[in-house]
Amino acid sequence: MIQLAPSILSADFSRLGEQVRLVEDAGAEVLHIDVMDGHFVPNLTFGPALVKSLRAHSSMRFDVHLMVEAPELFISDFAAAGADHITVHLEAASHLHRVIQQIKEHGMTAGVSLNPATPLDGIKYILQDLDMVLLMTVNPGFGGQKFIANVIPKIQVLHRHLKQTGSSCLIEVDGGINLETAPVAVKAGANILVAGAAIFAQPDPKQAVEKLRQAAHSGISE
Repeated sequence: MIQLAPSILSADFSRLGEQVRLVEDAGAEVLHIDVMDGHFVPNLTFGPALVKSLRAHSSMRFDVHLMVEAPELFISDFAAAGADHITVHLEAASHLHRVIQQIKEHGMTAGVSLNPATPLDGIKYILQDLDMVLLMTVNPGFGGQKFIANVIPKIQVLHRHLKQTGSSCLIEVDGGINLETAPVAVKAGANILVAGAAIFAQPDPKQAVEKLRQAAHSGISE
């Protein structure tokens, strides 16, 4: 099953609650929340307070993507705010196994994200502990970037490995997902599609979710 994860990074912050309800009503399963610290990536975004305020108004799965240095310092606060899942970057975690265990000890599922140029080798010995791998299809830090097609082979390799090992770990892709790239990512093996501008920058976000889902399902291999 393909899941859609609208990214609030591209939402209209003056109408955030309303826009979250629109995409939830359209059937989006996951809300993607990009947390940036201005150090690991050149942008500054949300904190636990926003997650807490949205939690009371949505039953979607809250997927918190920590693009921050020292992610271990933020786990407990986001757990308390109502996050269901936390993804940390391989490039930012000095003690990755410890951080993954910390996330799970707080009752959440755990993921690791890799930037476009980062090889899969770094998660070889942690993969069995992960619920999800997030493969960035843009360089992290800003919304609205163009999909990096060179990441497709990496999605395919990871998909084949997970299938061969019988793993239930999911593959999420983030960056440049739209009506054209969604089926490409799905065909390569992606299970969860993060989309920002393709949903929230459209005149009707609810309709955008429906169209994106149709496009994504067209990429499912027979």
